[in-house]
Amino acid sequence: MEHESVTCTPAGQRELALPTVLVVDDTPDNLVLMAELLKGRYRVKVAPNGERALKIAQTEPAPDLVLLDIMMPGMDGYEVCRQLKAREATQGIPVIFLTARSDMEDERFGLALGAVDYITKPVSPPIVLARVQTHLALKATTDFLRDKSAYLEREVALRTLEVQAIQDVTIMAMASLAETRDDETGNHIRRTQLYVKALAERLRAHPRFESVLNERMIELLYKSVPLHDIGKIGIPDRILLKPGPLELEEFERMKEHAALGRKAIEGAERRLGMRVRFLSVAKDIAYSHHERWDGTGYPENLAGDAIPVAARLMALADVYDALIHPRVYRPAVLTHEQACTTLVKGRGSQFDPDIVDAFIDIAEDFRRIARNYPDPV
Repeated sequence: MEHESVTCTPAGQRELALPTVLVVDDTPDNLVLMAELLKGRYRVKVAPNGERALKIAQTEPAPDLVLLDIMMPGMDGYEVCRQLKAREATQGIPVIFLTARSDMEDERFGLALGAVDYITKPVSPPIVLARVQTHLALKATTDFLRDKSAYLEREVALRTLEVQAIQDVTIMAMASLAETRDDETGNHIRRTQLYVKALAERLRAHPRFESVLNERMIELLYKSVPLHDIGKIGIPDRILLKPGPLELEEFERMKEHAALGRKAIEGAERRLGMRVRFLSVAKDIAYSHHERWDGTGYPENLAGDAIPVAARLMALADVYDALIHPRVYRPAVLTHEQACTTLVKGRGSQFDPDIVDAFIDIAEDFRRIARNYPDPV
């Protein structure tokens, strides 16, 4: 037997807008009694057994509360409650046991299964109505807080995506400024991003790097690579675009782009009024990716582990890409194999030995990246 009571409220709204109460009892008289007691206040559904109750509970609109008899043939009320609480779609529906069992142990067991209340028969109508009202009010509050929490989580996720998008756009806009001053293309930026990411992922389990190269750091590296040559904005065209080798004085001026890059990023941080993690990584890359493992690089002659890990990764990726693509100062290019040989020769002098070893292991990945992102003809 299933009965739904639908009446009109004083405002003319159908009872479908009211909370729904599911009454489960194998005795028809009890179903009629409870339906009469609740109608006009709630939308009432009834079920004569546990199987029917579970089916109704999973049908939209789901009940807001279940009044559940315990002693029923087949599936008893305890099992119905257990299954309701085991299913994600119904676990939040409050269950009140209505039963002739008055033993304290029965009540304890029912509450342990997840019921919110326990009313013994014969029932007192005012008590039933009061407890139904109380638990529906609690459920309404819980639902509101859960929906509010879900809404706030969605908003936070959306704002996070917006912030990340702003970061990405800012980085690419700044990097594009450097590109307009140089002969390098956007594909150089894309390739070096992928080179650095591949190296970092290869090294993340290495004992020397595992404490640094976690998932978040690799993400920051990927975001920061495009700013590695942002300082070239401050280098005069006569030096930046000069074909052929630079004079000593010109080379000293060119080396200033490392400090200029860090200064530009620091200026961005000051305008933000706060330190931003990905900009800190970008500063390390921009300032130190021309340092050499043996201490003969610039701008500070740092050596070994004193060079930030991000800059060491960028150094190898940048040199590899420069070797296999033409530059204004060197139109001739090397093959992938020749570039590999050059990098291996720099192991322990120009480059961190372990980073070179990682490159050797994934050299074919570098070749594939270069092929997938060629410079425009």
